[in-house]
Amino acid sequence: MNNRRFARTAGWLVLPCLVAAGVLAWYVTRQPASPFEQTQSADAALVSRGEYVARLSDCVACHSLPGKTPFAGGLEMATPLGAIHATNITPDREHGIGGYTLADFDRAVRHGVTPDGRRLYPAMPYPSYVKLSDDDIRALYAFFMKGVQPASEPNIPSDIPWPLNLRWPIALWNGVFAPSTPYAAKPEQDALWNRGAYIVQGPGHCGSCHTPRGLAFNEKALDESGAPFLAGALLDGWYAPSLRQDPNTGLGRWSEPQIVQFLKTGRNAHAVVYGSMTEAFNNSTQFMQDDDLGAIARYLKSLPGDPQRDGTPWQYQPATASTGPGAHTYATRCASCHGLDGKGQPEWMPPLAGATSALAKESASAINITLNGSQRVVAAGVPDAYRMPAFREQLSDQEIAEVLSYMRITWGNHGGAVDAQAVGKLRGHTDPASSSPIILHMR
Repeated sequence: MNNRRFARTAGWLVLPCLVAAGVLAWYVTRQPASPFEQTQSADAALVSRGEYVARLSDCVACHSLPGKTPFAGGLEMATPLGAIHATNITPDREHGIGGYTLADFDRAVRHGVTPDGRRLYPAMPYPSYVKLSDDDIRALYAFFMKGVQPASEPNIPSDIPWPLNLRWPIALWNGVFAPSTPYAAKPEQDALWNRGAYIVQGPGHCGSCHTPRGLAFNEKALDESGAPFLAGALLDGWYAPSLRQDPNTGLGRWSEPQIVQFLKTGRNAHAVVYGSMTEAFNNSTQFMQDDDLGAIARYLKSLPGDPQRDGTPWQYQPATASTGPGAHTYATRCASCHGLDGKGQPEWMPPLAGATSALAKESASAINITLNGSQRVVAAGVPDAYRMPAFREQLSDQEIAEVLSYMRITWGNHGGAVDAQAVGKLRGHTDPASSSPIILHMR
């Protein structure tokens, strides 16, 4: 009797389990819908427009390597699961995307799904690119098919081991964390604000670096409706600062014209681009139209800061006489460029007094650039003559910790002391910045 009851109960359970398994199998293998039925003809104007969208989207930053054909892939990207490599996105039919239809291209860029149904890792910022308009997708496709040189460069397999390399769970991740529709203009905002929001949230994918991540490696917010959006995040050995109106770690002390100047020239009275932002400047922001830069500035200035998180606004305080080891190292190694008063030589040598890296609790950026120096900044085709040198061979972990601690507690800075162990950890996981940056000359 008990066996028959058990069999009957198990039989009733099998059916819903099979249905659930079928639904799951359908969900993780389905192709997202695309509004594009067929590939279109591409005239010169559309290709040119697509080139500009590629600049807005900074596609070259991940899909190119120095000395290689643009967009041929190969860049290694570390993830918590293992290393992955950016793919070849030239119109080569064997190794690139030459066989993609417009709908295939749309699904890959905006939804992270290749024509064979393989899910892309969200290192490809499709949760942001999904906000691209249909017109910009058409233009981007035209550029990659007609304006990019094919490269017969094989793709490099990822190093993520089985079973972590299974792609189907990404579909579930997408269902929870990735939006599915293009940007929709906010009617209560003007056209300039909406254009800025579109670029920042969509092609600019600023949140990929500047928004903190959750336990599932998801961006904690994807637009201004969430307080964590663009609030600053630690990523790949750098601290990407807040882009909100935080007076210490964000843009609270920057005016709209200063934001535009920074994105257009790579420098202003507050800072010079460095770290990952150097590549974004070298190949993306300096090529943006002035109206678009103004739109970005307008949108960013509308994002409120968090006084509780950011603390008391910074104010300059003259340094008192100090004979400690950090002060001595600063005077002999740093002051010739950044000044004994920490004010630098704007707009060429950035100030350290009031610098985000000296006010943020996270010290990764200060450590990283001191160890490894800065990548060459190339503005309007002219390489920067004032490159931050690497000190990893000249200073010990303790000496770097001491000089950074001095810098982070002087002139009113309140970022706090730096530990030598933190320096040693980044020394082992980072490399000196290249003096030969990736500079893409598209056509």
